[in-house]
Amino acid sequence: MNESLLDAPDHVLTTLEKDGSRRWLYPRLSPGRYWHARRILGFMLIALFVSLPHIRINGKPAVLLDIAEREFTMFGLTFLPTDTLLLALLMVSVFLTVFLLTALLGRVWCGWACPQTVYLEFVYRPIERLLMGTQGRGGAPKTSMAGWRYFALYGLYLVISMVLAHTFLAYFVGVERLAEWVRLSPLEHPGPFLVMAITTVLMMFDFVFFREQLCLIACPYGRFQSVLLDRNSLIVAYDRLRGEPRGRVQKTLPVLNENQGDCVDCGLCVKTCPTGIDIRNGLQMECVHCTQCMDACDAVMTKLKRPLGLIRYSSQDAIEGKSQKFLRPRVIIYPTLLAIVIGLLTYNIATRKSFDVTLLRNFGSPFVVSDDGTIENALRVKLVNRLEEADEFTITVLSPDSVSLELIEPLELGSRETKTFGLLASSTPDQFTFGQLEAELEIISQRGDRRVVQCKLLGP
Repeated sequence: MNESLLDAPDHVLTTLEKDGSRRWLYPRLSPGRYWHARRILGFMLIALFVSLPHIRINGKPAVLLDIAEREFTMFGLTFLPTDTLLLALLMVSVFLTVFLLTALLGRVWCGWACPQTVYLEFVYRPIERLLMGTQGRGGAPKTSMAGWRYFALYGLYLVISMVLAHTFLAYFVGVERLAEWVRLSPLEHPGPFLVMAITTVLMMFDFVFFREQLCLIACPYGRFQSVLLDRNSLIVAYDRLRGEPRGRVQKTLPVLNENQGDCVDCGLCVKTCPTGIDIRNGLQMECVHCTQCMDACDAVMTKLKRPLGLIRYSSQDAIEGKSQKFLRPRVIIYPTLLAIVIGLLTYNIATRKSFDVTLLRNFGSPFVVSDDGTIENALRVKLVNRLEEADEFTITVLSPDSVSLELIEPLELGSRETKTFGLLASSTPDQFTFGQLEAELEIISQRGDRRVVQCKLLGP
């Protein structure tokens, strides 16, 4: 029985050759108006990324995600593990913002602000083009990398990756602790040194080897665009009505052939694409909206004295000549939900107290009957001091009056301290109904913050 296999296209994926080998992309640089704008924004974002761990707000780092201590500081506000509601509202607001921006502006994050795009296109690839001798023309180097160029290229990659790795770690351990690690010998702190080494290797692997495959294979955002975008969302689009049918420029003809579209099939939009796609094939998952094809096409149209915007920011409906709708369900629902979530987040931040309290039952018997007949419940009060300074607390019974409290030790906490205190609650047997008694306790801090907790006492 003869078996035949279908021939694969030239590129099953944009980064995969017909034989299954890796297709290395060396996109040509097209410095147009969008590229200049993206470069300015990219350098600003790089400066912000590097400086943010060093900026202090209210005496705290602007951003510090201290996983070991379970403290997350963002723009002067510190969130603790007990702030589950606040953290949930913050994450929901971030997701809703992404949904809204995608519905309005497409994948503007990927092309303009994503660290993967910013560092690859404005740090690593410029160095590559300079040392490979492809500055201006793009494409693969004409000669093999050897000698000093090879060592200079990968030496610079290593230095930049180390800087990025250390800056990235500063967001999780703080600049002070990171500076201490850098000054010490690796033998004195093998664990942190291993973390820094692994992070540097991952940076090298990503920006030197994996590159655009992170966007095409690993990142799920491109696959989500099918549900996040609609036919009125802003995308990078090729105007087929104007560009087709394609045809080469005939220099011998005095005027343009009326049956020929504006696309001269020069292929620059493909050569300049950092993910290797042909934007003329329509909306594709691999497009990261970097606008390089727009700059390349505009440069060709300028030389041919034809209108710009053959490839432009548009929408699927607009590019097909249909009416553009700005107000649609998703651009109304997303902002409404975002406003509600941000409002709840702001209210909870503004009204949160300087301490957290959790009331727990003690281990062992649920209650004890004393010699005089009083019913005693052994409880535990877990207090979390959110302040940078020590604090003291008092606890009293709001209701009923028959309940009395006895503390095992004073309620005192140091800076950022969490501690559990013993508490004995007593009441007479006649106050219990079906073996239960609802009580209300009030905890007041030395600075005046107040919390009320419900307590259920058990009895016979």
